[in-house]
Amino acid sequence: MSDLEPAVREPERSADRSALPVVPSSTIEIGGHVSLEGVHGTVVVPHHQAGFWEQWRAFVGPAILVSVGYMDPGNWGTDLQAGANFKYALLWVVGLASLMAIFMQVISARLGVVTGKDLAQCCRDWYPSWTRWPNWLMSEVAIGACDLAEVLGSAVALNLLFHIPLLWAVIITGLDVLLLLMLQRFGMRTIEAIVLVLILTISVCYFIEIFVLPQTQPNFLEMGRALVVPHFGQAGMLYVAIGIIGATVMPHNLYLHSALVQSRKLQKDEPSIRSAIRFNTIDSIVALGIAFFVNAAILVLAAMVFYGKQSVTVSGGHVVTFSGSSDWIRVAYLTLAPLLGTAAASTLFAVALLASGQSSTITGTLAGQVVMEGFMHWRIQPWVRRLITRLLAILPAVFIIGLRGEGSVTDLLTLSQVVLALQLPFAMLPLLHFTSSNKRMGTWKNGWFLLIGGWASAMLITAMDLYGLPESLRAAWHIIVG
Repeated sequence: MSDLEPAVREPERSADRSALPVVPSSTIEIGGHVSLEGVHGTVVVPHHQAGFWEQWRAFVGPAILVSVGYMDPGNWGTDLQAGANFKYALLWVVGLASLMAIFMQVISARLGVVTGKDLAQCCRDWYPSWTRWPNWLMSEVAIGACDLAEVLGSAVALNLLFHIPLLWAVIITGLDVLLLLMLQRFGMRTIEAIVLVLILTISVCYFIEIFVLPQTQPNFLEMGRALVVPHFGQAGMLYVAIGIIGATVMPHNLYLHSALVQSRKLQKDEPSIRSAIRFNTIDSIVALGIAFFVNAAILVLAAMVFYGKQSVTVSGGHVVTFSGSSDWIRVAYLTLAPLLGTAAASTLFAVALLASGQSSTITGTLAGQVVMEGFMHWRIQPWVRRLITRLLAILPAVFIIGLRGEGSVTDLLTLSQVVLALQLPFAMLPLLHFTSSNKRMGTWKNGWFLLIGGWASAMLITAMDLYGLPESLRAAWHIIVG
């Protein structure tokens, strides 16, 4: 078979070669290496002329898996810190970051649908060979930073719910490798369904805390004003804002989404590609819209119950003092019950945190698999890959917690998100380069709306990274050395 022929995945499409010129032959997936081989092309999609809901049911799912990365424990740390220290002032950053995330994920899905390659494969195939190692290593650093947030979030939840010492809880989280190993045997649809249940768990917990518990009454007018009036009026806001963006627009999700869309058995004729792009776009907007409301809810809850308070007395007469350097995840659990007048508030918080960590760990493993196979063509067992990734996240957490004790978990979470933000340009720029290219995408290259939105997002994130880099490095050094 010629190197330029399409990989034989769907024999029925060979009957219609007339539509293939809309996708340049150089962009069609080359046989041998496909994204997430075990689930590649396993979900059948209906004909492009099928009804809306029939097609929607088939295509919905990849963006749900991606969206959990936008609700992971790293977001909790930055959102809680933002709400507690600055009330609603950084709500506009959450909204802006979510909008940029939608642009980038829509473009990522588009790349996977049109080319039959994920972003890592595109970088390997279309950039000079010397770029493979540095690109792969930077992607692994980003995945490790993300996994650090998941480790800490899950460990804190176990510590709060079951009173397991935090150091041991961090070590126990390494066993969740068995979770993904078990789930992958049941196929992509099962993984998507379980992650959806975890997302609903998070959403319901926050809905009850904000709208059902009588002590919380959001000021929607003030929230709306904060959402549309951007400013950095207080010291420390920029660093937290960069953390929010790092926690929201996640580099490994750009690689992952372009691979997950290929779990659908896509056709390569023009109407089928158009339909796949349309429904993956809808999927991305809906899933990331939900993620925005969850992130906003976390910030709003922190603003309502913590902002302007100096301390609170918890059971036993112990006084918890609030400060800019407070471990806000732990503080939230300890003080939500006395502040809101019900023990259910703290329990709901911890359950949602555990659901967040466990859902994120599933997608983090899949992203690591995509990056390693895409850049390096290395194939290893998923449980081995998960174990390696988890160890790389556990070791720094064990070291710092062992050295400094159980405090400053939020600092570590925020630091991990800053690392993600600094790595973002190295994933965003290739993605935009490929999808803006007529050679790579043919008639499916980015239109003017995606072109402007995508490049504006990339430039704004890069500019914020560079502007905040000195403060970020100083904060990172302070966290590391204590």
